[in-house]
Amino acid sequence: MTAQPHAVPVPRGHRVGSWEVREPLASGAFATVYAARRVGDGEPRRVALKFLPTGTRTPRQLHHLRELAEREVQLLAKLRAPRLIRMYETLTLDDPDHPELDGATVLVLERAEGSLDAVLAREPRPQAGPTLLAQVCEGLHQLHHAGWVHGDLKPANVLLLADGSVRLADFNMAAELEGTHAYAPAFSTPDYTPPELLWPEVDERGARVRPSADVWAFGVLAHVVLTGTFPLPGATTQARCDAATRYARGAEELRLSPALPDGWRDIVTGCLAPTHAERARAEALLRQVERVTGTAPSARLPRLRPRRWVRPVTVAALAALAVGTATAVTYAVRDSAPASAASPTCEEPTVYEDTTHGRGWTAGWNGTWDFTLVQGDGGSQVRELQCLLVHLHDIPEVGEPDGDFGPLTHGAVVTFQERAGLDPDGIVGPRTWRALRAAPDG
Repeated sequence: MTAQPHAVPVPRGHRVGSWEVREPLASGAFATVYAARRVGDGEPRRVALKFLPTGTRTPRQLHHLRELAEREVQLLAKLRAPRLIRMYETLTLDDPDHPELDGATVLVLERAEGSLDAVLAREPRPQAGPTLLAQVCEGLHQLHHAGWVHGDLKPANVLLLADGSVRLADFNMAAELEGTHAYAPAFSTPDYTPPELLWPEVDERGARVRPSADVWAFGVLAHVVLTGTFPLPGATTQARCDAATRYARGAEELRLSPALPDGWRDIVTGCLAPTHAERARAEALLRQVERVTGTAPSARLPRLRPRRWVRPVTVAALAALAVGTATAVTYAVRDSAPASAASPTCEEPTVYEDTTHGRGWTAGWNGTWDFTLVQGDGGSQVRELQCLLVHLHDIPEVGEPDGDFGPLTHGAVVTFQERAGLDPDGIVGPRTWRALRAAPDG
């Protein structure tokens, strides 16, 4: 069997900035991802390098590839959320001796151990499927809340870290919302594309997409993970797309697999509503998934300050932003919880084994060891921080475990850092996480 050629072939041992290229991890039509290790001191030690080719192509191909690179860099430079893959820096290669690499854009990303696609290839209906889907849905909510549409949600773009936690990745089809719509490239993965976008109207800015496209994709993903089959009939992608079109026109009914577990039928049916207006928003969908899976409710995300949309800038400018001035999304007033919402709670801290960092305590299975949190951040990793402070280190002054890194939590972090002999800067980085996950008596 002949190995599939890589979109960007990079020799093992090649140096890229502070990184040495190791084995290839994945390859698609537009990019190749390699494992890499840091040369010299510093953290993190292991990363993934995503090479986006920009050399030795036709002018039309170059324009298209630059647009894809800009989309992914723009999103990762702007957003930092627990369920989105993290970008450490971007690099542009200057290597005239290797024309195939010269000018390529390289994203230095958080290292994952594999994808949901690979899990499904080994185990079509994984036992951990409901838990993984809850984390995928949380990531989708974080993305939509920040004003972006993923545009290509599928198993290959759901990555798993060493501890089994989920990160959404591959944002070269992502688009930032302008009101109710965004403009994305006019292609995606057909089996996960809603019927209204199978043959979309396209203008000079691309196809108009809504967040409901990601909700449809989640419904397909959930059906695949929980039953091992697609929700629409057909032995080929084209046949399933034709079935989706007939379904959207009312000429065919949705017949979900009888293997779909109790509670998930309503969720998948709602996601696969024939029109975009009938599909749930990601936040409501997340709460429904959490109830069905018994997952502890994730923290309500604070309301973002109004954003003014800015047209994409060049990759070079974005790279400078990512390396020099990238910051977390800034939050203002926090959303008020509905009267029916349950009070935030903490999972009881338990010990788990991390393949890289060893044994440590967790209060939510986020597996956070090197993700930096600062005041103003929000999400499930902040809530785990709060729960570890309260229940493992007896520092209750964080208030409720609401996932909002406000002044109270900042003060509690400073108190903990002083006790642990760390720099009391209120920033939760790798050293603070290691101390938090250690038992109080050592």
